[in-house]
Amino acid sequence: MQRPFPIEPVLQKISEYVEAFQLPSVTHIARDQHSPLYVLVSTILSSRTKDETTLVAAQRLFEHVGSARDLEALSEPELVRLIYPVGFYRTKARNLKKLGRILNERYGGLVPQNMAELLELPGVGRKTANLVLALAFDADAICVDTHVHRITNRWGYVATQTPAQTEMALRKKLPSRWWKEINTVLVSFGQQTCRPISPFCSTCPVSNVCPRKGVLRKR
Repeated sequence: MQRPFPIEPVLQKISEYVEAFQLPSVTHIARDQHSPLYVLVSTILSSRTKDETTLVAAQRLFEHVGSARDLEALSEPELVRLIYPVGFYRTKARNLKKLGRILNERYGGLVPQNMAELLELPGVGRKTANLVLALAFDADAICVDTHVHRITNRWGYVATQTPAQTEMALRKKLPSRWWKEINTVLVSFGQQTCRPISPFCSTCPVSNVCPRKGVLRKR
């Protein structure tokens, strides 16, 4: 009988291992700024965008935006100029303009603190909503991006086809103390070591327990 994957000691070891790495861009902004609006906006910017690009674009935007009212006041061309070259910058500029208006009209300029209301905002899906809940409001939420989805399947801890399925599987079996942390830990780990193609298994701190499911080449 196959032994269960030792998820807690593995996550603990990886969390210590990634302390030497740069924080994911949204986590960095959350810890530095303590602003739910900034967490929400930077998470929207981060989709399909490299971390270093997200961080520079977000910091440039935040020089002009301190509130939802500031965000609404900017024109779409101004938003495009400020957030370029994040992925899909024109669509994101349009969504950010709408976002500022909706936050002002419906929520008094504040970011809502529940999943249902977050999902009604432009440019917000479950990944974004969960990350905002975890980082901005310290809520028990599991943000599953491509790194979390890939790595937990590579470990055989879950067997799922999509990030949404992975989130639901993790909700059933992942110890709650790791819900808020798993994204930050595995994004750094996935960017630096457990890469999508040819991961660095030779330097991985948990290679001795990893079944490497789906790995065809490694370094």
